[in-house]
Amino acid sequence: MIPTGKLFGIGLLTVAVNFVLMAVKILTGVLGNSYALIADGIESAADIFTSLVTWSAFHLSLRPPDEKHPFGHGKIESLAGLFSGLALTGAAITIAFQSVREILTPHHSPEWFTLPVLFAVIATKELLSRKILSLADSVDSRALEGDAWHHRSDALTSGAAAIGISIALIGGEKWAVADDIAALAACAVILFTAFQIIKRSLHDTLDGSVDPKFTQSISELASQVDSVRRIEKCLLRKSGIHYFAELHVQVDGTLPVSTGHRIAHEVKKRLIETYPSLYEVTIHVEPFDYHLNP
Repeated sequence: MIPTGKLFGIGLLTVAVNFVLMAVKILTGVLGNSYALIADGIESAADIFTSLVTWSAFHLSLRPPDEKHPFGHGKIESLAGLFSGLALTGAAITIAFQSVREILTPHHSPEWFTLPVLFAVIATKELLSRKILSLADSVDSRALEGDAWHHRSDALTSGAAAIGISIALIGGEKWAVADDIAALAACAVILFTAFQIIKRSLHDTLDGSVDPKFTQSISELASQVDSVRRIEKCLLRKSGIHYFAELHVQVDGTLPVSTGHRIAHEVKKRLIETYPSLYEVTIHVEPFDYHLNP
């Protein structure tokens, strides 16, 4: 499990980086006559709000169960992922709208010094995206995945703007809209990513099926416990960064109830020790039918 202090530090770093880049982009865009860079800076301002909501929700999802929420607060994480995906969609639509408007409005080519700024933005955003994406993968978080892709989308639009500005500087005034066309093309990638994040977040929120390989590995491990005859059913659902499992374990029907109870506890203990991401395991003990399973 990632320490809470480290999570807070990364979240604070995310907000701080967005704030600095917002100021740099807008200032450089105004001085360098790059409308794409100004729009990118405004989008970074929106990223500050999105990151605050995403990271706050992620921290709330880690709270332990209480009287009103006996199964914990993990669903907040899925909802935050949904919010992050929708915010990413909104950012892509906003950038696309701005790009189309600038394409239809004649304007001068951007200044050359906007390029080094864009390269610095691309490097910073991509590094931040990879750091958060690595963290998201380690804890299997849709919310953090969405925040990571917010940074990567920023890097993509900045990269598209850099390509467009380079074309505009080389081609002259007739290619002044190249940065806007490039930014418009990058929006397609951002929208596709946003759709995937929304889809996975909704899947988790609605207790959709978990990776079959993970389910199979849990079923196989449970079947290896002494006195377990067969695993009739193995159901998993994701809640935040944790999983809840329900297994129907068949044992010899002639065994005492106390023995069946002990076997169930052994199965649960082995699963949780092997898979720390399992938050709770519910075991149903059932008699093994020798006639149906000779």
